[in-house]
Amino acid sequence: MSIFEQTLEKDPANFEALTPVSFLRRAAQVAPEHCAIIHGQRRYTYAQFWERSCRLASALASRGIGHGDCVAIMGANTPEMLEAHNAVPMLGGVLNSLNIRLDAKTIAFILDHGEARVLLTDRAFSQTIQEAVSLIERPILIIDIDDSESEGGTLVGEMDYEHFIAQGQPNFPPGQPEDEWQALSLLYTSGTTGNPKGCVYHHRGAYLNAMGNMSTMGLDRKSVYLWTLPMFHCDGWTFTWAVTAALATHVCLRAVEPGPVFRSIAEHGVTHMCGAPIVLNMLANAPADTRSPFSQTVEIATGGAAPPSAVIEAMETDGFHVTHLYGLTETYGPATVCIPQDDWPDLALQQRSARMARQGVHYGTLENASVKNPDTLEDVPWDAQTFGEVMVRGNTVMKGYLKNPSATAQAFAGGWFHTGDIAVRHPDGYIEVKDRSKDIIISGGENISSLEVEEALYRHPKVLEAAVVARPDEAWGESPCAFVTLREGVQVKEREIIEFCRDNLAHYKAPRTIVFCDLPKTSTGKIQKFVLREMAQNLRD
Repeated sequence: MSIFEQTLEKDPANFEALTPVSFLRRAAQVAPEHCAIIHGQRRYTYAQFWERSCRLASALASRGIGHGDCVAIMGANTPEMLEAHNAVPMLGGVLNSLNIRLDAKTIAFILDHGEARVLLTDRAFSQTIQEAVSLIERPILIIDIDDSESEGGTLVGEMDYEHFIAQGQPNFPPGQPEDEWQALSLLYTSGTTGNPKGCVYHHRGAYLNAMGNMSTMGLDRKSVYLWTLPMFHCDGWTFTWAVTAALATHVCLRAVEPGPVFRSIAEHGVTHMCGAPIVLNMLANAPADTRSPFSQTVEIATGGAAPPSAVIEAMETDGFHVTHLYGLTETYGPATVCIPQDDWPDLALQQRSARMARQGVHYGTLENASVKNPDTLEDVPWDAQTFGEVMVRGNTVMKGYLKNPSATAQAFAGGWFHTGDIAVRHPDGYIEVKDRSKDIIISGGENISSLEVEEALYRHPKVLEAAVVARPDEAWGESPCAFVTLREGVQVKEREIIEFCRDNLAHYKAPRTIVFCDLPKTSTGKIQKFVLREMAQNLRD
């Protein structure tokens, strides 16, 4: 045994499990009167943010919620979402943030699969929640979030959120995870077969990724962060904790529309925000009468399909500085960042934008990201031409898929997380994604399974065969494009197929384009999706 391992043991004095909850505890101590949250007419200091989170934890504990229990939340970007991201982990519980765009059947599956004992739900989503709850047999405590900024919906729970947390104690002692590996949250990602898979995050990963976000985006006490990214999406890419770690101000926003976004930027002095390329495109093309002037530069991070160079140019002209990130639900959101090099400002705009659109290099808090031959796990040459699969490893990769050991083992084969994304690596080491082997379509920052859409198409009585691929979309980055072969002797219009899909899927998953044709196939009868992708690329409106 080494001399450096003798009589030098872990002790409470020198070792404590990392948890992102510690950020809020510190913020309440260091900056108790600093503005933590802005939401409509509501304002909360960090002392109040901490107290409300403790009350929520206490109220949940009084209902028997504790270590390992799952608490689901169906919420917009509101203070209650931020409080839940701290209160549930305080108990050793697991927070399951639900995608508000999902249909009732999928929500029901998630609630059952994650074994949620409590559901906090915004009344705006009451119709979907009522239907989802009717499909599950287990009892579940429902608490309504009656947000003053929300319209519509009904109250469906036992009581409203404010009455619930009023039952809790403001000095509730927050728990500390015994192990950093302890589960923190549960997020579901669209799978390529059947039901979505549940990605389990741990305390260590969330803590580190939040620190990575704070460093990458330059967040500090003077920062004002506007919530245009859904908090349910990878726990807001862990910015739910990163903003707090920086002692910055959260500005909540329910509806991401040009007018409210620009007004928030101007009124609150917003310095940072995140969003899918669709958000950038929306802002870049916003009508003049929706814009409010502002003087500060706004740092905006985007992920998913790379934003077009024209959008990047327009955003820069309008006072935004764009940072391109890449990641997956399995990696807590950002895993790589396109860090500008010193010579990029001297490049022509088109060249600079093309480089800014790359996925870049691995995050400072991730051990490594590489492009590898999926069969040999050898790195591909850095020649910008040789295709390989993006693989990552490190502390900001999920624990695994809940109740799905085979999928977990497959994803972690060879000691790397296999993203399924096909990419090249440039001579400067920067990764550029070229395709998605899993056939996942990223539309507006949301993952859409092509197989799920195909299943819906096959249920149409006039459809014989169908295949779905991504088509470039100026507004959404990508949108589902369906190639359909009809049954003999029948006719149907494109709109009818689209409306059928909208009736059987979450609306954002429905194809926006239908092409009627014979599907190209291999000699063994397998549909050649690479041919369809090329066809979709060349379609004209």
